[in-house]
This record gives sequence, structure tokens and C-alpha cells, in this order.
Amino acid sequence: MLVIRLRRAGAKKRPLYRVVVADSRWARDGRFVEILGSYDPTSEPEQIRIDAPRLKHWLDVGARPSPTIRTMVARHNLLAGQGQDAAAGPGETAAS
Repeated sequence: MLVIRLRRAGAKKRPLYRVVVADSRWARDGRFVEILGSYDPTSEPEQIRIDAPRLKHWLDVGARPSPTIRTMVARHNLLAGQGQDAAAGPGETAAS
């Protein structure tokens, strides 16, 4: 199953994350299918850059977002105007 999740990069004590599409069986920092964007939690305010059309594409073909990605998408309205319920998994709502 394909998942959309964070892949850690950056230096020791200075995390930087890439938002990637990967198979759920692959290691967190291992192989991936596509890079969708990046997330910098150390900057003030935190910066998140995600290619929304590609995110929508992967959600439409069945990739499941991790809980962290689902929260980020909802908090930053990354799918605004593109059907926000797509970020929720089957049987869930975007608010849960």
C-alpha cells in the first residue's frame, strides 16, 4: 500500500523533512516513489511546501496519508477548493 509520509533529512538536531510517497513496507528514510514537498519545523513559523495537485493525484489513486500528513493538510488547508475530504481515509472525516 502506498502512503504519504515524512522522510527525515537535515543535520543532527536540525531536522528537515521531505513529504514523500512510499510503499508502507519501505524504511522511513529509504526508497520512495515521489517527493511532494518539504516541511521545516524549526523555522518560525514552521514552513510547509507541498505540491497540492500532486498530493491530490496520489490521494485519488489510493495513497493513504500518515496521521501527521493528514493533520498538516487540514491545518494548512492544502486541499482548499480541491475537496478536503480527500485527505481523510475511508470511513473518516477530515475533522477527525
